[in-house]
Amino acid sequence: MTVTATSVGESDQLEPRIAPGARTWARRLVRLVPAAAAALSGLLLYVSFPPRTLWWLALPAFAVFGWVLRGRGWKAALGLGYLFGLGFLLPLLVWTGVEVGPGPWLALVAIEALFAAAVGAGIAAVSKLPGWPVWAAAVWIAGEAARARAPFNGFPWGKVAFGQADGVFLPLAAVGGTPVLGFALVLCGFGLFEVVRQAVRWRRTGAVRRGAAAVGVLSLAVPVVGAVAARPLVSDTAEDGTATVAVIQGNVPRAGLDFNSQRRAVLDYHARETERLAAEVRAGRVARPDFVLWPENSSDIDPFANRDARIVIDAAAKSIGVPISVGGVVERDGRLYNEQILWDPAKGPVNTYDKRQIQPFGEYLPLRSLIGAINKNWTAMVRQDFSRGTEPGVFTMDGAKVGLVTCYEAAFDWTVRSEVTDGAQMISVPSNNATFDRSEMTYQQLAMSRVRAVEHSRTVTVPVTSGVSAIIMPDGRITQKTGMFVADSLVQKVPLRSSQTPATRLGTLPELALVLVAAGGLGWAVGAGLRGRRAGDV
Repeated sequence: MTVTATSVGESDQLEPRIAPGARTWARRLVRLVPAAAAALSGLLLYVSFPPRTLWWLALPAFAVFGWVLRGRGWKAALGLGYLFGLGFLLPLLVWTGVEVGPGPWLALVAIEALFAAAVGAGIAAVSKLPGWPVWAAAVWIAGEAARARAPFNGFPWGKVAFGQADGVFLPLAAVGGTPVLGFALVLCGFGLFEVVRQAVRWRRTGAVRRGAAAVGVLSLAVPVVGAVAARPLVSDTAEDGTATVAVIQGNVPRAGLDFNSQRRAVLDYHARETERLAAEVRAGRVARPDFVLWPENSSDIDPFANRDARIVIDAAAKSIGVPISVGGVVERDGRLYNEQILWDPAKGPVNTYDKRQIQPFGEYLPLRSLIGAINKNWTAMVRQDFSRGTEPGVFTMDGAKVGLVTCYEAAFDWTVRSEVTDGAQMISVPSNNATFDRSEMTYQQLAMSRVRAVEHSRTVTVPVTSGVSAIIMPDGRITQKTGMFVADSLVQKVPLRSSQTPATRLGTLPELALVLVAAGGLGWAVGAGLRGRRAGDV
């Protein structure tokens, strides 16, 4: 066969026209892989959270995140961290827009994902250091610590520890609270990536970096061994006797923000369910409780200012014949409080607890004038800001000391711990989730309460207006729970405990230590980078 000059010329002309285009598309696709992997690993972390029990998916989520960030420059890492944050938080927090539309939900996620972006840059910086999984996991916890405090007093919802209520690492909550539990999980995930990385290296080259491989194996093994060693700290043994507790879920007329216009109906429902329980007790079908716990907002009619509400609550207390903790909205000295009221069947109201960690954009409106200029509906919805309480709330109910942690407060380490250090032998988390319909929010919050039970080795009760209400043992087990949007009551004998776990005694010290580790790693990384640039200039 003879090849002519023309045919050769045509071949030379065609090759540049096809190959560069294909190579350009290939390069673009390759560049998209890290971005897609970052977003998908965030989504994988979300899937590990309740109501699913796939806690172990958090490990590959952080393994992929570590792969995406390792060796990246800080600008690329910022973007990849932000995508991870969006992949995680967009589906996790979708319930925040159930009644108010997508605007607030998207704004919240956009702001909270900035913390993930900063953490991504930090992890990329320390990923070049020896023992990088330790530094990187500490950076993640430092990011969570910042997110739990700012802006507007913080928003710790979505701490990785809250996805581990069914996981093997849960006992570590008793060692150092949510920071230690979260650190162990993230360290294990980054360790998993390092083990896989060294295995791939060995398969390709027949060589392995022993130090890096040892770090990877230890990052996997130490958290697991630590969790096993911590199990003796988790106990449901009664140290101060027992109490028979009743949790009331009265239900609401309908879901959504409109339930607030049905305040009298909600109060009547909870009184009715309490009176029904009293009839069951008199008939001998249910054990007589030592005290009764109502949810948050069970009486949005102020019983101190409205005689009819007082009569309804008093009748319910007299019917059951034991103290009731009532969730009320109370106005005092011109200020509005989200309050728990200890109601004695003979004496009436004898003690109160005012919620201390109130919810921004729900119970008060930051930047009210600016928000009003953007959306007047929101300022109309939050007409009056709630005020903060200042003191822990521990009610003595028939001899038992019950610490009150109202709804949103359960996400904050300090609010729960303060009740235990103030003498609480058990914890109650009265909540109102009716605003969020049947969303995952209820199950996310329930998982938080399970982690808190183990963290402080206390029974935790969760009375909710519309469900899911539950009784949780000090080892994190749910022994009873209700359905959603039904009237129901739970009665159970529970252990009372007074000993303090290491997590309770140490308080914020473990978190502070991990923040210092993160700061040390970042300082080392920045210093090494500066020295490298100077050497290059020489």
